[in-house]
Amino acid sequence: MPQEARPGTGEQAKQHALERLRQAILRGEMAPAQRLVENELAEQFGVTRASIRAALIELASEGLVERIRNRGSRVRVVTVEEAVAITECRMVLEGLCAAKAAVEASDEQLTELADLGTAMSKAVAGGEPMTYSGLNVQLHTRIRELSGQQVAVELLERLNAQLVRHRFQLALRPGRSQRSLGEHLALIEAIRARDPQAAEAAVRAHLSSVIEALRE
Repeated sequence: MPQEARPGTGEQAKQHALERLRQAILRGEMAPAQRLVENELAEQFGVTRASIRAALIELASEGLVERIRNRGSRVRVVTVEEAVAITECRMVLEGLCAAKAAVEASDEQLTELADLGTAMSKAVAGGEPMTYSGLNVQLHTRIRELSGQQVAVELLERLNAQLVRHRFQLALRPGRSQRSLGEHLALIEAIRARDPQAAEAAVRAHLSSVIEALRE
């Protein structure tokens, strides 16, 4: 580990381990149901077992890790039905954020959303589903930021983290990006038109489509 990246002790070490573990799960480097062995992780990240344990407890509270009595921890498996339930909750919160963004965003920020839509269109036309998936995340993140609804933002960050594996699977499904693109462009246009009701409806239409895809 480079000297500048070496964690200290206590809270600093815990936060280092927490961030490394969270990112590894979110990037798909640790698969669902994969065992998380404290000794191995402590050695890998250069921290104590106590720091790893504290990080795992926090990740369990975020829904990313499952702690099993007398068996340790593993990456939590999110079933399709759980993913559907989470997406139903997202529908309400993302709809709120989109409606607020339609009112709160500046003209410059609306142009930024349009540029994201253009980039998404190019990714689909170029047959680049993972690039499209990344831009999809950027768009939803930016809309949440523009809403100014911090409580919804924090709740959505926790919910979305649990859906990473399903998002990757949907991104690679043939034809999914093409269908999703039209839904996202409709959302962008509703926000740019400063129509909060249409923006909320566009989110609900898009996430209803996601639920259908999850159940296929």
